[in-house]
Amino acid sequence: MTLKILHRAPSVGDTERPVPRWAMRLAYVLPLLLLPACLWRLPFALHFTMGQEAQEGSLPALWLSIPYVLGLSVLTEAVAILTIGLVRGWGEVAPAWIPLIGGRRVRPMAAFVPAVLGGLILTFLFTAVPLGDDRDLTLYGVVDSIGYTNDAWQALASVCGTLLAAWGPITVALAVAYYRRRVSAVAG
Repeated sequence: MTLKILHRAPSVGDTERPVPRWAMRLAYVLPLLLLPACLWRLPFALHFTMGQEAQEGSLPALWLSIPYVLGLSVLTEAVAILTIGLVRGWGEVAPAWIPLIGGRRVRPMAAFVPAVLGGLILTFLFTAVPLGDDRDLTLYGVVDSIGYTNDAWQALASVCGTLLAAWGPITVALAVAYYRRRVSAVAG
């Protein structure tokens, strides 16, 4: 009996058509996937460099860095949680508490286009491309050659950065699945 529960499809009772199991799982795991990067970023607010070699004049005042870093981490998680709307009913019918559009159906393109554009932008932002030297990577369109005090710090930064790199492609995949499901529901 327990084994059957593990293999049952996730609950999709609030959507018009069933959500693929892979999409449901990806949407719910995305905020957890980004959490290590958000947590890794937090010590920078207090000027703890997480093993990065000090760079002259690169640290802003604490009164600027704390709200910036905290805000960036909260914004990252909030956007990741919004992605869950691509697999839930509130991505098909706007929640009633939203002014002006509450209770109205969400047109498929109104969710699909921003999700795909956002996913493509995230893919561009968080994808590192080698420039030739093993230590030089282009990230955000600039050369990133930050040194680390030891390999453990560099490994931690690499793992967190790699997880961020998955954000864009996952968002695009979820948007495509959303669009296919919604368009087939309208056509059917």
